[in-house]
Amino acid sequence: MKDNFELKPMTVAKLKVVRQSDFGAFLDAGTGNSSDDILLHKNQQTAEVKIGDIVEVFLYLNPQKKLTASMRVPKMKVGQIARLKILNVTKDGAFLEVGAERGIFMPFAEMVGRPQVNDVVWAKLYTDKSGRLATSMKVFDEIRRASLPAQNVKIGDKVTGAIYNITEAGAFLFSKERYIVFIVKKEMPRFLKVGEVVTARVTFVREDGRLDASLRETIENAMNSDAEKIFKYMQEHGGKISLHDKSEPEEIYAVFKISKAAFKRAIGHLLKERRIEKIDNGFKIGNRE
Repeated sequence: MKDNFELKPMTVAKLKVVRQSDFGAFLDAGTGNSSDDILLHKNQQTAEVKIGDIVEVFLYLNPQKKLTASMRVPKMKVGQIARLKILNVTKDGAFLEVGAERGIFMPFAEMVGRPQVNDVVWAKLYTDKSGRLATSMKVFDEIRRASLPAQNVKIGDKVTGAIYNITEAGAFLFSKERYIVFIVKKEMPRFLKVGEVVTARVTFVREDGRLDASLRETIENAMNSDAEKIFKYMQEHGGKISLHDKSEPEEIYAVFKISKAAFKRAIGHLLKERRIEKIDNGFKIGNRE
């Protein structure tokens, strides 16, 4: 049996049932003093217990700051990683759902990015210096050890996974196949959040089995979607636009949120299909007849 001084909140212990009452069972705290016995309330029991049983429990402080037990222990072991939900965020850190009676604290220093309530992130369970359970989003080594080299993957294939780290260079995701995938910053057309699930297009397969990928469309697909965006805009604005190949890139981006090169490709596509015609200082919807 553990010594009383080792029994702390936010820990898991195996304790003996020494007595029962109408509202629950009491567990031996190991002090020899029955007033120190720890309550395992009926609401915190996941199976029937009887005197003499040794039960594994999660210890926490109740609203009265008294050490209390629950048979709802974490569903993961110390050192394991899993996708965990953010239950609460404070100025000091966050609390993550691990299947225990209470959320497990993640110190601010163990965060990656700025997770918000209800985000689901890759995190690990560990024991802090005080012996209490804690969580961390710094799972880079654990993911590396758990990863597998990509097999039968070719350029153009799609991979889906959750972002687990973002750096100045780009973002890392861990795919459902357990592949590590890197998305360089220029291939991220929008802001990404740690924990977000995305589907990316493979652009390179490395010798070590890791993948490079992009969240951008292929040039052909982007050209088609940009062309439709421009044509729709013209339909909604009198059938014309006053932008052309001499317009400033900033002017084009302000209207369509695309580069000048992408604008020229899309315009060329629309001209080729005879859906638009060139006019002075712009284009108009054409007559295909």
